[in-house]
Amino acid sequence: MEVVNRVAQSGIEVYDLELLWQDPEILELDIAEFLEQGIILREKPFRSQIETYHWNVFTSKHVAIYCSSDALIPMWAYMLIGAHLQGATSITEGRRQDVVREVFMEAIANEDWSKYTDRVVVVKGCGSGIVPASAYAKVIGELQKVARKVMFGEPCSSVPIWRKPKKV
Repeated sequence: MEVVNRVAQSGIEVYDLELLWQDPEILELDIAEFLEQGIILREKPFRSQIETYHWNVFTSKHVAIYCSSDALIPMWAYMLIGAHLQGATSITEGRRQDVVREVFMEAIANEDWSKYTDRVVVVKGCGSGIVPASAYAKVIGELQKVARKVMFGEPCSSVPIWRKPKKV
């Protein structure tokens, strides 16, 4: 008796959000370390510290820029730091989770959704946990534009999420 993989023959497309994450390291940069007493930004000392900082540790990394103190940070300070982070993979204001969310949102926006036109798509779940909930919410909106049906889980065990309305 031949074993038939009915899932493989079903024509279901699996969309795995985890494949969008290329796993470059995320480093956080606390602006407070450049501030006087961790709370006061004085332009001349700030610029001096920025110039002598070892920026090469951020090359090919995602960088999250934040301030751990309640200091008021002018926008030009982020720009000055960003000017020194040109070797970074990405630069985000915020913490690690903000970088992850931003990377996924950009990858979803750049995805070619046409390959899912009129297809049944299962958005894979139960992964490593790196995919933020916002990515699942965003991907359903993109798939609704092209797919015939969208489910969540695995092809052999999925939860129906959305189906294209039948034309009357």
